[in-house]
Amino acid sequence: MAKSSNQKLKLLYLIKILSEKTDENHCMSAQMLIDELARYDIKAERKSIYDDMDCLISFGYDIVYIKARCNGGYYLASREFELPELKLLVDAVQASRFITQKKSRELIAKIEKLAGPYEAKKLQRQVLVAGRIKADNESIYYNVDEIHKAIQENVAITFIYLEWNISKKLQPRRDGERYEASPLALTWKDENYYLIAYDNKEEKIKHFRVDKMNHICCLEGQSRKGLEEFGKIDIAEYTNKTFGMFGGKTIDVTILLPDAMIGIIMDRFGKDVTVRRREEGLVSARIKVAVSNQFYGWLTGLGGSVTILSPEQTKKEYQSYLKGILSQYE
Repeated sequence: MAKSSNQKLKLLYLIKILSEKTDENHCMSAQMLIDELARYDIKAERKSIYDDMDCLISFGYDIVYIKARCNGGYYLASREFELPELKLLVDAVQASRFITQKKSRELIAKIEKLAGPYEAKKLQRQVLVAGRIKADNESIYYNVDEIHKAIQENVAITFIYLEWNISKKLQPRRDGERYEASPLALTWKDENYYLIAYDNKEEKIKHFRVDKMNHICCLEGQSRKGLEEFGKIDIAEYTNKTFGMFGGKTIDVTILLPDAMIGIIMDRFGKDVTVRRREEGLVSARIKVAVSNQFYGWLTGLGGSVTILSPEQTKKEYQSYLKGILSQYE
């Protein structure tokens, strides 16, 4: 039997066929495998198929043979990911704001290939979730990769930072002037991806939405700055106290609230919050926050039963914040 140029790829194509076309409910007989190999211009005989299956099993592939007159044959029994795991990955991709709709579809299509041919249909039903807000920046994948590269190589980066205009389009801030920063870490908060970086010009740690960064370039030979300041930060604590990832001066704030609402504070700030009983039905909680309008907005959302006890300056700022809102309706 004359051999084709693809004959040396026979084992690779066999595992490809088993991965793409079999599962425990869909087996392929030796003859079916021979027919599939022929599509790739590879010739095979029954005996060689048996030998090939033994070879793949010896290598470590979990290939099972079902002996039956009807619907018997070989199938790939186990894969790297189970279906429930793939569903979680698919839903995470679909829910992620920072991944554009186009990139989400591309990534989900790749995840589907990790499942069997028939299980992939169940993943397709999983992704039909409407109304989720997605980013518009198609370069998000490459942004993340470039940031990781800069961190690994210990170099600073420059980039253009974008913002929305009234035409619903992203446009450069600062008239396109490039930002220069030392990337320190990537973090996930409120369904968005953020870069925590040291602003080389302003000499302080700031946050940047990764999906609003564009044209990122590594500054070869220019080492990162701010590493000492970054080493003093607990990332989990830092992101919890920074509302909406907008920075502000970090201080201790004590609030008074009904004890039934303490769970809200614990969910936001963790178990290290100092809590004291004040009077019947009321407790005080001391929290570390980056005071900003985002913090005041969050506090307002808790309603009038929650008040600031200290510091006095923060109380006055909150009063001014509320009066400013009220004045818009007078």
